[in-house]
Amino acid sequence: MKDSTDRMLTRIKSIYLYIQENGATTTAELVEEFGITSRTVQRDLNVLEYNNLIVSPRRGSWTSSKKQKQAG
Repeated sequence: MKDSTDRMLTRIKSIYLYIQENGATTTAELVEEFGITSRTVQRDLNVLEYNNLIVSPRRGSWTSSKKQKQAG
């Protein structure tokens, strides 16, 4: 894989783990925590949401979904 793809996947995983550990969080909190632009955070959140790993109960707020991580 390309270095940029590896960085993206690592960042998305880190965002997911942050949400898992801290519960509901906002897009603004993620921007501050990871030091990336709001657009980048939004793209990463879209990937997680598409894979049913997180949900947005209200605009700008995110939490993990009920989908369980499969053992592997």
